[in-house]
Amino acid sequence: MAEDSTLEQILEKYGNEREALVEILRDASQAAGYVSPEALATIAQRLGLPQSQVHSVASFYSLISLKPMGKHVIRFCQDAPCHVAGGREVWEALEQTLGVPFGATTSDKQWTLLATSCIGACSVGPVMMVDDEIYGNLTPDRVREVLAQVGGDV
Repeated sequence: MAEDSTLEQILEKYGNEREALVEILRDASQAAGYVSPEALATIAQRLGLPQSQVHSVASFYSLISLKPMGKHVIRFCQDAPCHVAGGREVWEALEQTLGVPFGATTSDKQWTLLATSCIGACSVGPVMMVDDEIYGNLTPDRVREVLAQVGGDV
């Protein structure tokens, strides 16, 4: 299975060091799109940690996913500066354009829509991060433009 060999490479890269747990989980999540229960068990076993501790760390960080994600992941800032700058309208445009509520993945597995805390670009709010790119000064129309640019037909 490809996921197993990728996880083995990640564990090899970090030398099975407990101190690298967050990096191992992050890399595993990026490589497979999420960290499966089987991967959590393997990581716990290889690092000599309780599986509950590995799961707790994985579930704490927003950039580590415990469920499959879409090809493109949208993280929309839900903090006050973005909300005041028109975030509610952008939030609604994202849900309407993708046809899914926040926390869900589209049926074609192209988009996952997540709410997040501050992205660190308050001066250009409302802000979202699509994959690794940050988009600011969002409006409902701009949301549609960005999604079309990133993923084609929306």
